[in-house]
Amino acid sequence: MGDKTRVGILFGGRSVEHSISLRSAENISQFIDRDKFDPTLIGIDLNGNWFLMDEVSKHIAQGQPLNFKLSTSNPTLINSKTGQLIQIDVGFPVLHGTNGEDGSIQGFLKTFDIPCVGTGVLGSSISMNKKVSKKLLENEGIPVAKYQCYTSNQKIEINYLHLVDTLGSPFIVKPESLGSSVGISKVKSESEFTEALEECFRFDSGMIIEEFIVGRELECSILGNDKAKATRPGEIKVNKSYDFYTFDAKYVDPEAAELSIPADVDEKIQNLVKDLSLKSFKALCCEDYARVDLFLRENGDVVVNEINTIPGFTNSSMFPKLWENEGTSYSNLITTLIILAKERFQNQNAVIKRYESSLD
Repeated sequence: MGDKTRVGILFGGRSVEHSISLRSAENISQFIDRDKFDPTLIGIDLNGNWFLMDEVSKHIAQGQPLNFKLSTSNPTLINSKTGQLIQIDVGFPVLHGTNGEDGSIQGFLKTFDIPCVGTGVLGSSISMNKKVSKKLLENEGIPVAKYQCYTSNQKIEINYLHLVDTLGSPFIVKPESLGSSVGISKVKSESEFTEALEECFRFDSGMIIEEFIVGRELECSILGNDKAKATRPGEIKVNKSYDFYTFDAKYVDPEAAELSIPADVDEKIQNLVKDLSLKSFKALCCEDYARVDLFLRENGDVVVNEINTIPGFTNSSMFPKLWENEGTSYSNLITTLIILAKERFQNQNAVIKRYESSLD
């Protein structure tokens, strides 16, 4: 076997989902095949500073500070304390949310010609923005929940009664570009609405307000590019003590939700979920992998909620569990993702990037 591929696992980040990133990175660091890959752990603290880490830890600033040599021909991380040069062959961002899942880190790695696991700049940025992604899904004829969008500058224009008339009651208030249910509220009254606006705009300058869908919460995992494949859907059964799948229900309370893998749905629904998930993956220019969240209405209709381009890899995360149910282990799943990234990078670099003309 030749030299191992040097994989830079990036975690933490300047995001409200910082702590979730740490939990995902722990699993990737644990299950990556060290016979094939040489992982370099790179922690990014809440201020955006990079550190070389010996292990995945919340104490990122206790690592060795890193600088970056700005060279596309030989991009190199430099240990600021020791002067050690650190090269990576592939970047593996495990950065959920802002500055990680929105195309920022993908653009940084692309600038220096470093292959990056997962969706690139375009797909990441449009998938992260709920308004833009819903409009693109609608354009492709993919069913989504009814919604309205606003910015913080339009705050005084947002009318509760108009929303009830348009979307029904209750409805859901969400930050436009966040995940993990941060800043989300279920609104059942005008007083709750006022509180929901304040909570949402604490985290984002954009807001999306959606109809509350009564139905089952399904998730589907996608893997691949030109020949992407979808798993059978899983179901999240949230404890009735929660109004919806909140941050605490996802990550804090172990009794809050039950994962049913695969979901107890008939073959027709399975196929519909897989078909809509693959269409959503392609419509939003996603690459390598993603998790698609959907609702199954009581009348049997399926609605796409959103797509996550860096889905969780925690012990309770649906993405790896769905693939495990299909026969792909955590370790093999990580290996596949790295291979997909390298193949895609080679294909993209095969195109000509210079055009010789009389202007030269």
